[in-house]
Amino acid sequence: MDAFTIEVAGEKHLCYIPEILSTIEAATKVRGTGIAKRKPDYIKAKMLEGKAIIALFGTQFAGFCYIESWDHEEFVANSGLIVKEEFRGHGLAKEIKKTAFELSRKRFPNAKLFGLTTGLAVMKINTELGYVPVTFSELTTDPVFWKGCESCINFDVLLRNNYTRCLCTGMLYDPLSPRNLAKDAEKKAEEDSASRILLKIKELLDSGALQS
Repeated sequence: MDAFTIEVAGEKHLCYIPEILSTIEAATKVRGTGIAKRKPDYIKAKMLEGKAIIALFGTQFAGFCYIESWDHEEFVANSGLIVKEEFRGHGLAKEIKKTAFELSRKRFPNAKLFGLTTGLAVMKINTELGYVPVTFSELTTDPVFWKGCESCINFDVLLRNNYTRCLCTGMLYDPLSPRNLAKDAEKKAEEDSASRILLKIKELLDSGALQS
């Protein structure tokens, strides 16, 4: 992964928007399932708001993901996860997803994170992060979110089932679930321990008791 740069997208990345959109369209055709189409201005807004993750290989576009909030920030979705075909097989999707997840937790610490996916790889990544499969009734009820599904080739399936199920699997990360609270506590304990060790090393270096 050292050859890839994965970061929060910003103004300097606006030039990649046409390639991002064409990659989303190509991925939809290959999968035979839908990624909701977005207009250039929408992707631009996400980048300027600091709500998108981009991966580059040198200066080449390699992957992308963005975050959206719903129901007054009660729910947050990591959407549009894509990796260009020539960069697949390197674990890049997982790293992009993890970075988007961390950004979502930082910006919306109390929100439930959710997603809709048909991809087994994404389901596995979500599971590692603490997501669990749920029914659509446990996801956001915001009509604007579900309107985004209209551009998906499987929208008729969702419509016929009155928005209760489709070919996608709904997955949810609840920061207040016992499992995720325990994971957060364990992570904080590890970070605190590492900080104490670094502080002790600094004290020893400052006192001359330890040679740098």
